[in-house]
Formats: sequence, C-alpha cells, structure tokens
Amino acid sequence: MAYVSQEDKKKLSVKIKEVAKKYNVKISLSIKHHSTLVAKVKNADDIMEEYIDVQMSPEKVARREFENYKFDPVVVMEEYRKWNHNVNEYWIEENYGKKGVAFLTELKSAMEGEDFFCEDDAMTDYFYRSHYIDIRLAA
Repeated sequence: MAYVSQEDKKKLSVKIKEVAKKYNVKISLSIKHHSTLVAKVKNADDIMEEYIDVQMSPEKVARREFENYKFDPVVVMEEYRKWNHNVNEYWIEENYGKKGVAFLTELKSAMEGEDFFCEDDAMTDYFYRSHYIDIRLAA
C-alpha cells in the first residue's frame, strides 16, 4: 500500500529543493491522504507557455480536430492562473518544451527518491508502490 510520511517528505525535500534552486522556481510540498507527495511549483509561467506552444503544434492541432476537441490557449492560461495546472507525469516528454521536460523529469525523479518502487499491474487491478506523486504548476 502506498504510504508517504512526514519523515519521507523531509528526506525527499533536500533533492527537491536543489532542483527548485537550479531552475529558479519555488516548490511547496505537502502530503495528501498519507499516500501522495504533492509538489506545488510557483513561478512556472515559462513552462506553461512551452506547454501551450507544444499543444499548438500542427500534429497536436490535427489530432484534436480529428477528435473534435477545441484547445484555446487563452482559456488554458486563464484557468492555469486561476486553478493551477496538474502535470501528467507519465506524458511529460510529449506535452512540454525543452526546459519543461528537463525540469519536470528532474523533479519527478527527486520526488520519487532512491527507495521508490512501483509494481502496479492495472490488468489485475493490483496497485503496489512506495508512494504516488502529484505535480502542480501555479502562477
């Protein structure tokens, strides 16, 4: 069963603070439901702008048109500033620009830590990992 304690958070925060300093952002950590380590990244406007640039690329636009899904960059930025933006940590490389990919993969690795393990098997509804992570970008 996934579990993250305050001691785990304290231990992981050392590497996370190094990543924050390297990329000149502020990160606040919290624990949700004793199973998820949550990182709220502040000053992430440039990463969101890269996200929008990637989402407006011709291949992504063509796919959304095929799926009849509208993507309005102005609305996305307004919602980001109002509600924050949740990062899907499984699709970082496909959805963010060069700086965003570098920062988010390094942050993900720091949040998982050295003792992280994941033995999930969705086909049998078996989920066993050390803890979950949640990355939120905030204005």
